Amino acid sequence: MPDSTVHATSARRISAEGIALIRRFEGCAQLATDGMIDAYPDPATGGPPWTIGWGATGRDSFNGGRIHKGTRWTQAQCDARLAEDLARVADEVSAAIGDVPTSQCQFDALVSFHYNTGAIGRATLTKKHIARDSKGTAREFGRWNRAGARVLKGLTRRRMAEAEMYLG
Repeated sequence: MPDSTVHATSARRISAEGIALIRRFEGCAQLATDGMIDAYPDPATGGPPWTIGWGATGRDSFNGGRIHKGTRWTQAQCDARLAEDLARVADEVSAAIGDVPTSQCQFDALVSFHYNTGAIGRATLTKKHIARDSKGTAREFGRWNRAGARVLKGLTRRRMAEAEMYLG
């Protein structure tokens, strides 16, 4: 059986399966009749942070400023921003977990989690992963299913899928 462990000596990148998981849960919502993608409000707040494409928030890479109501991108711009964000998020996950042996499935699940929450640096699941407690790590995903103090079904489904991917 080949070794599928990702080591820190090489640049860690999310796999096609990890990207597919993120795309499945983020969706590329708000396709307008003219083929452009419109920004939409945060589901928890009904307002900021505004999101566009595959879950992009914050800086508007193409128009300057910040993503806001009225921001519009092409599908190609949404795809380019996803690739840029995933490279950054993968680097952040790599830094957080250090040189702990990590399978590609585990890494992909951690990147998906961090892409959605931004919490890899403070989450107990990171500490459990570093301690090589795989089952404990997988259980921790489920604790991150709230937005605005409410349990969201979509987040619950996503965390379950991440935990399953993490366990490989």
